[in-house]
Amino acid sequence: MSTGRVRVPIGPQHPLLKEPLSLVLETEGERVADVALRIGYVHRGIERLCQERSYVQAVHLFERVCGICSHVHTTAFCQSVEHLMGIEAPRRAVYLRVLLLELERMHSHLLWLGVLAEAIGFTTIFMYAWRDREQLLDLMEDLSGGRVCHAVNVLGGVRIDVDAEQADTVRARLRAFREQLDLFRTVLDRDRSFRLRTEGLGTLTMEQVRQFGVVGPTARASGCTLDLRRDVGYAAYPWLNFEVIGGMGGDVWTRAQVRLSEVYESLRLCEQVIDHLPAGPVTAKAPRRVPAGEVVTRIEAPRGELLYYVRSDGSERPARVKVRTPTLPSLLALCQQLPGLQTADVAAVIAGADLCIACADR
Repeated sequence: MSTGRVRVPIGPQHPLLKEPLSLVLETEGERVADVALRIGYVHRGIERLCQERSYVQAVHLFERVCGICSHVHTTAFCQSVEHLMGIEAPRRAVYLRVLLLELERMHSHLLWLGVLAEAIGFTTIFMYAWRDREQLLDLMEDLSGGRVCHAVNVLGGVRIDVDAEQADTVRARLRAFREQLDLFRTVLDRDRSFRLRTEGLGTLTMEQVRQFGVVGPTARASGCTLDLRRDVGYAAYPWLNFEVIGGMGGDVWTRAQVRLSEVYESLRLCEQVIDHLPAGPVTAKAPRRVPAGEVVTRIEAPRGELLYYVRSDGSERPARVKVRTPTLPSLLALCQQLPGLQTADVAAVIAGADLCIACADR
C-alpha cells in the first residue's frame, strides 16, 4: 500500500462551496498535511471600472461588489466621498443607514449559520436559519424596494424614508423575528451533537489573529475586542447603545456563539433606531464636483473591517478607489487552520470561516 500523500481538490465548483474557490488538500491517511489556495475566479475589475464612472454611478457599482453585504459597501464609499466634499449626511439619514446595516448584519449571520449547519449535517437548522433570513430580506425589500441591491445610499444621505406606519410594521416584524431566534440559542447552548461537531475545530489563537490581520466576529471569538462601530463611531452608532460581543475559544463553536449573540445586538440596534428616529431631511445638498484629496474610511461589515481608500483629482470621476475586504485575511488564516485536521472536519472549518469570495475577488 502506498504511504505517499494524496491530493484532494475542493473547488472551484464544489457542493461545499457557495462561491468559486480552489483549495487543494494534501492528505496523509485521514489527516490534512498541507493546503494550496487559489482565488480570483469571480474577479470583475470593479476598482478599475469605477475610474470610468462618475461618483454617482460608482455608488451603484460598489453595491455590486457583494450580494450579501451590498449596503455596507455603498455606505463606506458614500462616507468617503462625503468627507472629501466636506458635507455630512443628516442625522435622520445616518439612522436609516444603520437600520439597513444591522438588518444586513443579521441576515448575513443567519446565512452563515445555515451554511455551517448544512456542512455538519444539521439540515433542519439550515432550513430554519434560511427561512428566518427570508423574513429579514422581505423587510429590507419593503423598506428599499430591493432584496439584494437596495440602492438606499446616495451622496449626502439616503433615498428612502420611514413613516409612522412603516415604523410600526418594522417593530412588529422585529418582535416576531426575536421569538424565532430562541430556537437557535437552544441548539447552540444545549445540543450536544452540535457542540461536539464544532468545539475545538479550526481554532485561531490571538497571535494568529494578529499575524494574519483577521477581523470581525472571527477575531472577536479569539479574544480581540475591536469593533469599528464602537471604536470609530461612524454613522449613528455614537448615539446608540450596544454591547461588543466576544469570546475566548477561537473555534467554530465560539464563532457560532458570537455571531448569534451579535444577531440579538443588531436586533436591539434596529429597535433603537426605529424608536429614536430623529426628525428632519434624509439628504444634504452635495457640491457638483468632488474636491481633490484622499480619504480612508473604515466600517464594520458583517465579516469585519471593510476599508475604502478614495482619491479624487478634482474631476468628475474617482482617480482611485481601493477596497480591502475582511475575507482575504480569513483565507490566509484558513490555510493555517486546515493542516492537522481530520478530512471529515474540513467542511465544518471552511464553513466556519464565513468567507465571501465575491468581496475578496471584486
